[in-house]
Amino acid sequence: MHFDQSLVILGIFAFCGGLIDAAVGGGGLIQVPALLHALPQHSLPTVLGTNKLAVLAGNLFSLLGYMKKVHIAWKLVIPTMLSAFLFAFIGALSTSLIPKASMEYGVFIALIVMAVYTFAKKDLGRTHTFVQCRFKEVMVGLFIGGLIGFYDGLFGPGSGSLLIFAFVRYFGFDFLNASASAKLVNLGTFCAALLFFVPAGHVLWAVGSVVAACNIAGSVTGVCLALRYGSGFIRLFFLVLLVFLIGRMGFTILF
Repeated sequence: MHFDQSLVILGIFAFCGGLIDAAVGGGGLIQVPALLHALPQHSLPTVLGTNKLAVLAGNLFSLLGYMKKVHIAWKLVIPTMLSAFLFAFIGALSTSLIPKASMEYGVFIALIVMAVYTFAKKDLGRTHTFVQCRFKEVMVGLFIGGLIGFYDGLFGPGSGSLLIFAFVRYFGFDFLNASASAKLVNLGTFCAALLFFVPAGHVLWAVGSVVAACNIAGSVTGVCLALRYGSGFIRLFFLVLLVFLIGRMGFTILF
């Protein structure tokens, strides 16, 4: 396939990835395979580094969109983001030390538990509880940020969805506020990853710029849909995505 045609197709997948990621996370499971297919001549670190550049741009725009309409619990989210930043960098440095197959099995089980729990709890994430940002909540946020940040640096797929579920389950956020907060935490993990990939020369700036532009367009669209239709829409979208992730990861693990 001609490179220009590949870039157009890649742009379409980047738009879809940005849209999904802005609303419920998990867009990387669409965008990364598309990059791998379009850039077979490049190494995996280069593909991942180029992807991180694009998703960072899309994440920034979706975060700006959410911040205009959604109140962020800064006292909780900032420590969580800083913890995620630190451990994402450690995770990136640890890629050769921990078998990714083990991570896949662990996340696969976690996704199933999340899907069953969210489906069973019909009111989960429909209302927003005032967050008490006490010492206990901050410590839980630091732990969650570190755990998911490490996973994002080490492996990555589905980290945004894991963050959304954590904010809903452990802090009483609705899905709209959880999506906005997850974007802020992911900002830390993406920056940490690029601190590893950029100095190593694992970013294709020309391709990454095109993919980033399409990802931004998708992110803006995703935020508009989320803000217009609210937490009920995001909850349904979240469940659909979890089913997709479970199917995709299950197929990869089994076959």
